[in-house]
Amino acid sequence: MLIVFGGLPGTGKTTISRALAARLRAVYLRIDAVEQALRESGELSGEVGAAGYLAAMALARSNLEIGHTVIADCVNPVPESREGWVTAARTAGARLLQVEVICSDVAEHRRRVEEREADIVGHLQPDWEAVQARDYRPWPDADVVIDTARLPPEAAVAGLERLALQDGPL
Repeated sequence: MLIVFGGLPGTGKTTISRALAARLRAVYLRIDAVEQALRESGELSGEVGAAGYLAAMALARSNLEIGHTVIADCVNPVPESREGWVTAARTAGARLLQVEVICSDVAEHRRRVEEREADIVGHLQPDWEAVQARDYRPWPDADVVIDTARLPPEAAVAGLERLALQDGPL
């Protein structure tokens, strides 16, 4: 199974996806970590474009093909990136769960963005203005939308775990 998270920075994606990966003992792919590694390689700098997503999708396919559950933690802002994950799951013959994480409380979202600290060495967190300016398109195909202004992370993880463990299509 491939579980793909998407949503703006500061909505709670990493908190939820990391906890879910631990509960499911899943392979955890965090795009921020992949992109930072690409920058540190010296081959890419600044914005890495699609390279981080393409690398993570290849890793996801490889792990799905040998039967691992994979969780992808990413902004996943546009239809093209989302379709890449759909293709990765389809190619590997895996179930797909698409999870959009939002924070409907603008003041709370801003507070999270402004107060959080980077947990990846060298990774620069976007400020509130950058988050607001981000090109993030509607995601009508998301299977689940989690509003972290209304649902605590523990409840989100428990609900997603139930979905992930059920048999058959979503």
